Amino acid sequence: MWQPFLRRSLPKVGLRWQHRSAAVEVANEPVLGFARGSPERDALQKALADLKGRTEAIPCVVGGEEVWTKDVRYQVSPFNHAHKVAKYCYADQALLDRAIQAALAARRDWDLRPPQDRAQVFFKAADLLSGPRRMELLAKTMLGQGKTVIQAEIDAAAELIDFFRFNAKYALELEGEQPLSVAPSTNRMVYRGLEGFVAAVSPFNFTAIGGNLAGAPALMGNVVLWKPSDTAILSSAAVYRVLLEAGLPPDVIQFVPSDGPVFGDTVTASEHLCGINFTGSVPTFKRLWKQVSENLDRYRTFPRLAGECGGKNFHFVHASADVSSVVSGTLRSAFEFGGQKCSACSRLYAPESLWPRIKDGLLEEHPKIRVGDPTEDFGTFFSAVIDHKAFERIRKWLDHAKTSPNISVLAGGQCDDSVGFFVQPCVLQTKDPLDPIMQEEIFGPVLSVYVYPDKEYKDILQLVDRTSPYGLTGAVFAQDKDVVAEASKILRNAAGNFYINDKSTGSVVAQQPFGGSRHSGTNDKPGSRNYILRWTSPQAIKETHAPLGDWRYPYMQ
Repeated sequence: MWQPFLRRSLPKVGLRWQHRSAAVEVANEPVLGFARGSPERDALQKALADLKGRTEAIPCVVGGEEVWTKDVRYQVSPFNHAHKVAKYCYADQALLDRAIQAALAARRDWDLRPPQDRAQVFFKAADLLSGPRRMELLAKTMLGQGKTVIQAEIDAAAELIDFFRFNAKYALELEGEQPLSVAPSTNRMVYRGLEGFVAAVSPFNFTAIGGNLAGAPALMGNVVLWKPSDTAILSSAAVYRVLLEAGLPPDVIQFVPSDGPVFGDTVTASEHLCGINFTGSVPTFKRLWKQVSENLDRYRTFPRLAGECGGKNFHFVHASADVSSVVSGTLRSAFEFGGQKCSACSRLYAPESLWPRIKDGLLEEHPKIRVGDPTEDFGTFFSAVIDHKAFERIRKWLDHAKTSPNISVLAGGQCDDSVGFFVQPCVLQTKDPLDPIMQEEIFGPVLSVYVYPDKEYKDILQLVDRTSPYGLTGAVFAQDKDVVAEASKILRNAAGNFYINDKSTGSVVAQQPFGGSRHSGTNDKPGSRNYILRWTSPQAIKETHAPLGDWRYPYMQ
């Protein structure tokens, strides 16, 4: 199924942009509703039925060729681990070295290709995802990563389409931004790709992130080794095929699932490494950063390091807050996709005066949250967590909560991995705001609540800021504008994406560029033009059109 795409050559694209101004009109992709009887619901159900019980064979792709190694693995469906959704293999060090050479061989031609041509590949990929490939990618994301229909739609369709379109728009507009020219010279800026290859390491929780981590550097003229997550192989391979179908030359992105340490050791040992584009855990990113540092003397250039590493995201509630907004926003933020979002609300700070109403609201709605198979029941709010490792990690946190004298389990928290890796949504209340459960990332459907005296809200804002080493997302719920202004100052560095009277999840490309600092990452803001600048090496060119005069200055005569 791969070969028809690998045989395609790059079409003659980009001509429609060559004689236009730098402004390119792009809008966010509409999110489909999938209501009963709708054509998109029928089409998705058919795509899901086509995948039922199937195991797709997914090889490494290096130098445009399918390659199988002896290290064969399987991706299982998280809500039905008896179903192997994909058979794939790990690239070993020798194959990764071969992938590096194949990428480097393609680098020059791809970098010299007009930006309009490169952009057109991604516009075409977005059109394919918006149309004929949409339901396939949604179905594979649901089946392989356990997403509900709406979570798959806003991720694998809308967000990925937006990444491709807006990145291409930003790249074209960048070409139109040229420096000042003063007679008798003209000046221009050429936005080159980085010299070498970029290593892209993507996570399981957003199909769109994988496409963007590999796609954004490629758009800017770079060649990429893409290591997708083991638990998102099925959807990542589908994205890769869409890029090939859209005209991306096969050598530009090498598709190389692999063992994390082997991949990290191999790419950081190459003198040609010019960048790492990463989303994942703090320890893994630190390991890669240290390896780059240790190998710095061997590189031809200083590698660019871009990383997003998660968060311990907060909802701070003031006594002036609207309770219904707090309840609805917190339920969605904490439990959508089982809390497996980097931006998910994990800690809630509630004032004593509102806590009884907030608690009643959370506990009233909690039993209505349906957890199950998202492909069979579209009324499911979230499904199983991604794999056994995640299941066991979350269960340990729940065991801690059940045995701690400072923590009360208010609702949920049951675990069952007999069929899938299911964890019921859990609401906890702690007397200790510095308990580890308030500080460390859990990445599961667990919400911890600390109730504070109303009059101490300023101190609690300071506590929110210093409790966690992360700085990704956070929200303040308050109708008092002075409180909002004060919270915005105190929490200025606590969140890279800050929400006022809204939940801490749900950033949209070009509307809320995403990312945080501290241990949450390098805050490069995917979804904005800032991000594509990370993957280019500008060259300033001055051309003088008159003969140079006397070398001496007038004051010397």
